Amino acid sequence: MKEKDKELMKKARELAEGYYRKEEYLCSEAILASVNKVLECGMPEEYVRLTSGFPVGMGGAGCSCGALTGGQTALGLVYGRKKPGGGNRKVMKLSQQLHDKFREKYGSACCRVLIKDYKFGSKEHKERCTKVTGDICEMVMEIILENKSLISKVLG
Repeated sequence: MKEKDKELMKKARELAEGYYRKEEYLCSEAILASVNKVLECGMPEEYVRLTSGFPVGMGGAGCSCGALTGGQTALGLVYGRKKPGGGNRKVMKLSQQLHDKFREKYGSACCRVLIKDYKFGSKEHKERCTKVTGDICEMVMEIILENKSLISKVLG
């Protein structure tokens, strides 16, 4: 991987972790906002709200990890369909890749499993979720940068 790409990954990770740590955004929002900003995707900032219901496993239900769903949304921003009926094979493949990398690293994609050892809202919980947010943002950026030949507009 090129040095420039490594720097973009680091920048996105640090931005996502900062958003989460400072409580500006939660996990899913932080990842989408960071990828959008670092890659200059052009998505209006207020569209981050599309991911506002994902944290804490879909609005507190404890199901799918919000960081993972935010990462999936960021992949959709870059690789998703541009029109009804358009192809979606690439985003489906890359989304599965993200899911599989996440499961390999954490053993589960379920929020309640990932934070079961932490009191919700505690310092330890916040540290855990900040790290997960950074890890997933980095994974998303790695997938995007490794597959940038599939896109033209965003990464040129």
